[in-house]
Amino acid sequence: MPRISIGDCQLYYERTGGGFPVVFVTGLSGHANFWREQLPVFAKSFEVVAFDHRGIGQSDHSRISYTVERLAADTIGLLDALGIQKAHVIGHSTGGAIAQVLGIEHAPRLASLIICASWPKADAYFRRLFALRKEILAKLGPSSYVQANSLFLYPSYYIAENNEKLRQHEAQDLATFSSAEIMLSRIDAILAFDRTSELGRIRTPTLVVASQDDNVTPAYFSEQLARAIPGAEVKFLPQGGHCFPHTMAREFNHAVLPFLLAHTPAEARRTA
Repeated sequence: MPRISIGDCQLYYERTGGGFPVVFVTGLSGHANFWREQLPVFAKSFEVVAFDHRGIGQSDHSRISYTVERLAADTIGLLDALGIQKAHVIGHSTGGAIAQVLGIEHAPRLASLIICASWPKADAYFRRLFALRKEILAKLGPSSYVQANSLFLYPSYYIAENNEKLRQHEAQDLATFSSAEIMLSRIDAILAFDRTSELGRIRTPTLVVASQDDNVTPAYFSEQLARAIPGAEVKFLPQGGHCFPHTMAREFNHAVLPFLLAHTPAEARRTA
C-alpha cells in the first residue's frame, strides 16, 4: 500500500506510466480509483498519479474542519513529496474546485488545468441538493447515502444497464466509508467554496469539460467557469451525467488527451 507523508498526514497514492506527470484529483468521494477508466489509457503517454484525499479511503482520516483550500494544499504537498515540480492537473467536481485554487495560487506548478463537472460557487440549486445529501447521511446513515449517490451521479440509462456493477462499487465505497463527521465537513467545505472573484487571475491553459445532463453540477456552471477563466476552452458532452469520466470514458479521454499533449513541454513529450 503506497503511502507518503505530506507533513501532518499520510496520503495513499498510485503512480504509473512514464513521461510528463498528470495528477488526477477526485471529487467529493475522494478515492483514487474514481479514475479507473483513465489511468491505464493516460499512462501510455504520461506518468499518472492519483490519490485518496485526506479523510478518505487508505489515506489518514484526519478529523479537521475541511476546506477546499486545505485539500489543494494537500495536493501541492503530494507533488512536493513525490518530487514533481510541474504537472498537468485533472480535477473532477470537488477536484475541479481544487484545480481552481491551484490555478490561482500555484500557477508555476501547472502545465495545464482540466476542470471537469465543477462549479464556481454554490447557488440555490447546489445548496438544496447538498442539504438533501447531508440529511440522507445524517438521518439514514452511510448505506442510504452511498446508494442515493448513484441516483445523483449517474444518468438513468446507465444505472439501468449497469445496476450490478454499481452495486459492487457501492459495496466497496461503503466498506471504506469515512465517518459521517468527516463527510459532512467535506460537504460543508464545498458549500463554502467561492473563488469567483479570482478566476480571472488564472493564466494556465485550461480546458473545462461538462455533460449536458449533469444533475449535480449542471452545465451552466461550466459555462460560467469558461467565461471567467481567460482563454479557457470548453467541451460539452451530450450526456453522461455527473460521472461522465465513467459513463463516457472514451469520449472524455479523447477530449482531454490532445489538450494535454498540446500543452506538454516539448522536451517531455512522448507518443502514445
